[in-house]
Amino acid sequence: MKYWGGAVTDVGIKKTVNQDSLCLKIVDTEQYGQIAMAVICDGMGGLARGELASAEVIRVFDNWFRNVLPKKIGTVPLRQLAMEINHIVKEQNHRITNYGKRIGEKLGTTLSMFLAIQGEYLIVHVGDCRIYEITEEIRQLTEDQTFIAREMKYGRMTPKEALTDRRRNVLLQCVGASGDVVPDILFGTVKPDAVYLLCSDGFRHEISEHEICESLSPLSIRSEDDIRARCGELVEVVKDRKERDNISVMLLRTVG
Repeated sequence: MKYWGGAVTDVGIKKTVNQDSLCLKIVDTEQYGQIAMAVICDGMGGLARGELASAEVIRVFDNWFRNVLPKKIGTVPLRQLAMEINHIVKEQNHRITNYGKRIGEKLGTTLSMFLAIQGEYLIVHVGDCRIYEITEEIRQLTEDQTFIAREMKYGRMTPKEALTDRRRNVLLQCVGASGDVVPDILFGTVKPDAVYLLCSDGFRHEISEHEICESLSPLSIRSEDDIRARCGELVEVVKDRKERDNISVMLLRTVG
């Protein structure tokens, strides 16, 4: 499996600091083909220094991908890697929490990670960024870990009520601001000629899944230049619709 990748992040029309942090890695290996990792972290806008929390988690995963993963590819099963990443997330939660206590501030970040090795993928997810799979249709792979998502799941709130509920942005957990973090861990098969999209909540609030699917379908993405161009176009659409949050979107398009 081969991949094209690209990402766009924008501070948006209201905020002065971009608290989103991204990491996108695609590397060639002789024995296992291309390996790809995409990570998106959204620092908590309501908490102080959210950009520090998101950047720190990205730094840790970038280091893990470059210096730890190469020694384990082909010898360590994906499910064992998931356990290792789960430990990293819990460790980061502890470290960021302690750092916040030392400086007298509360900071935290969401985390959504997509790792593809030999045609299989692993997702590790905390918070309300999203990961989608786009083929001829769009499918949300992650579940939002938010108050309103939980209420809708159990039938205690309708989608219409959720749109205006004042608890719309309340997270059930995030890295650095929760006593304990239990990431959602998902496994799947990477589809050929598909697009895997990671986005912050600021990207998806003012745009429909139909619009995303139409603009970012595999048929529309014929090069890495197409990825950057179409992601940039959608970010501008979201800004024109007066989204107030930071806006980030990242794509992996499978080739062959």
